[in-house]
Amino acid sequence: MGDFRRLKVWQLSTRLVVELYRATTRFPRAEMFGLTAQCRRAAVSVVSNIAEGSGRGTPAEFRRYVVIARGSLHEVAAQLLLSHELGFLAEPELRRMERQIDEISRMLLALSKPR
Repeated sequence: MGDFRRLKVWQLSTRLVVELYRATTRFPRAEMFGLTAQCRRAAVSVVSNIAEGSGRGTPAEFRRYVVIARGSLHEVAAQLLLSHELGFLAEPELRRMERQIDEISRMLLALSKPR
């Protein structure tokens, strides 16, 4: 499939990870091994699965990893909503990351369809 770093969806997902890491540094210390770690792990899973899938031998395998990445992205969305409800994440940050998630999700959906 080529160099994953050239994929716009990977680039956008990486930006989301960076923003999420910055936001979670402000979460309560008590959440370091809870919601903070889970949010980060799910976000990193998105970029990791895109990268891994691009290194697989067939388009079908790439699509499978894209579907997994999309699942992890939905996990990030749910965790961000929880973070907001718990008062850890401000409304503007949540909305900005939700817009990023929506764009990435649409891109992943398009990549997951057989051609």
